[in-house]
Amino acid sequence: MAIDLLIADDHEVVRAGLRTLLEGTDIHIVAEATGGDAALKLAKKHRPALVLLDVRMAEGNGLDCLARIKLDLPEVPVVMFSSFDNPTYVARAVALGASGYLSKGVSRKELVDAIHAAASGESIWSREELRRVTGALAAPRPGSESEVSLTKREGEVLKQLAFGLTNKEIAQSLGISYETVKEHVQHILRKIGVSDRTQAAVWAVRRNLV
Repeated sequence: MAIDLLIADDHEVVRAGLRTLLEGTDIHIVAEATGGDAALKLAKKHRPALVLLDVRMAEGNGLDCLARIKLDLPEVPVVMFSSFDNPTYVARAVALGASGYLSKGVSRKELVDAIHAAASGESIWSREELRRVTGALAAPRPGSESEVSLTKREGEVLKQLAFGLTNKEIAQSLGISYETVKEHVQHILRKIGVSDRTQAAVWAVRRNLV
């Protein structure tokens, strides 16, 4: 039986490449979106067997779209598809219920196999990807947010960090120095009781900060 696939990517060349790669397979692209908002609407309309969702898109963030799809259509598997091997993206994808996270550099066979597996309800997370975040997800949750006293600026930095921005990008976004961002990140990790940025991203997701 054919697998109905919805793809969301804001680059036409990527969507065209996917169409070419999937020609001659039992995977049928039922709709294409260029952003997260459109992807959610199309997912509700077509109820596909799988959504292949880019992480960073100009017209609606892919991870935000993932959260909304899993809320409104929990039975529809979603696989994130990105050129960014960013641990905070991976952490958010795991925490939000994605079935996997594929690099845009995968081979045709890897792509087809992953789509088949995810559409049948399997998780396609690799051991390495899960190893990077499982500790944070399985760890006892810190106390309620009210017990963690982050300053307004630390809260802003944490949100940017959880979106996957580097310290340099955070500095540019907030109009502060790189060294100041580094200090804020260290204070955040200490205050919320985690050891790295990935765990901080999971912490932020759990508290609906991003």
